[in-house]
Amino acid sequence: MLVFWKHGYEGASTAGLTNAMGISTTSMYAAFGNKEKLFRKALERYTEGPSAYLARALEEPTALGVATAILAGTVRTTTRPAQPHGCLGVQSALATSDSGQEVHDLLVAWRANGYSCVRERFQRAVDDGDLPPQTDAGLLARCLTTFAYGLAVQAASGVCRDELQEMADAVLRNWPLG
Repeated sequence: MLVFWKHGYEGASTAGLTNAMGISTTSMYAAFGNKEKLFRKALERYTEGPSAYLARALEEPTALGVATAILAGTVRTTTRPAQPHGCLGVQSALATSDSGQEVHDLLVAWRANGYSCVRERFQRAVDDGDLPPQTDAGLLARCLTTFAYGLAVQAASGVCRDELQEMADAVLRNWPLG
């Protein structure tokens, strides 16, 4: 997972992957079939591990709590000293060749699923009166997820955790209240 996270799908070499796992190329292909299937497993692990903050954030009692937890999770996960900076689901899809199209499509679907979960949660907040009735839950979810992915790109570019948190706080100060 860390090799894909650091180098992206296409930048992760077979040698780098097998070295990180401590196995031979033959063993890697026997266990996973091919690089794409290994990447799918790595993305599952990322979703259940470093990116699990999204599922927890969706359980917050208010939409503001959801947004705060998503942005805090993004800042925390994308800037940990002992792991690559940025987001595996964003970094791995920024540049893919024709041979990487299936992984590109997988990551588009992965990000779209995250957006859909946030949109549904925000729609529930509108329905419950936690957000103003005129709130476009889809637009608000798109803005928040786009901003969160932008934070991840900034983290990968070396922007420090404190500055990323300041940006997140600025966005949250303008949150619509019900």
